[in-house]
Amino acid sequence: MQKSFSNAERAEVLTQALPYIKRYVGKTVVVKYGGNAMINPDLKQQVMDDIVLLWLIGVKVVLVHGGGPEITNMMDKLGKKPEFVDGLRVTDKETVDIVQMVLAGKVNKTLVTMLEKRGGKAIGLCGMDGNLIEAKMKDEKFGYVGEVTKINIDAVTDILEKGYIPVISTLGCDAEGNAYNINADTAAAHIAGALEAERFILMTDIAGILKDKDDPSTLIPEISLSEADKLFESGIISAGMIPKVQCCVTAIKAGVKNVVIMDGRVHHSILMELLTNEGAGTLVKGE
Repeated sequence: MQKSFSNAERAEVLTQALPYIKRYVGKTVVVKYGGNAMINPDLKQQVMDDIVLLWLIGVKVVLVHGGGPEITNMMDKLGKKPEFVDGLRVTDKETVDIVQMVLAGKVNKTLVTMLEKRGGKAIGLCGMDGNLIEAKMKDEKFGYVGEVTKINIDAVTDILEKGYIPVISTLGCDAEGNAYNINADTAAAHIAGALEAERFILMTDIAGILKDKDDPSTLIPEISLSEADKLFESGIISAGMIPKVQCCVTAIKAGVKNVVIMDGRVHHSILMELLTNEGAGTLVKGE
């Protein structure tokens, strides 16, 4: 049964949030959106609510998204079997056309519409718009999987200055106009760095960096870059967490103030992270 709050309790919660609101008003926050929070309808709605609320109080929110499950679903419908090598989707010419159709089309515009329905003002774009994400082929064995070579951030800053929420799908292109599928974590880290964001939020399906990967109670709430190096060496940061923490390091070295690896399965985790002293994951800080 959902707890009922009195008006006084609601007012107290808002008052406690005031210092955090002051910290982020007028600042840029980049949210990399993916995982279960992008699949579960209830979580999806709550993420959109969180983003619109932040936008309404004056935070410049940039939403960067992937869409792996949607791509796989479309490939199944078209009779094309997904293939993965080293955890990356092998992307031939036909597949990159599907990726472009799904990410820049269906997924991107669905998110824009959800934000608009909640009272926000959003504009969708992909990394090919305004030459936002310049890329090159990562490795021939992956096909049209891209590696970021340059971020041209003007289109995003223009949209922010006009008072909109940019919603970015992670496609890139090269000088010849070839489209590339870009890892969403990596693209978001580079975009956050180019914006020198106050905070970069990396949504995942785990609580954060854990001392014991099988025990959520061993969450490490905060680490520095030097501590991250030690956790790499000790093997505490391993497997799928390695590229995520590497993205955090990339973002901080590019100018982001702080990065948080956050459990997107927790309801209203974005607001918990930004507007309370509780937080919602592992904070990775510069030195």
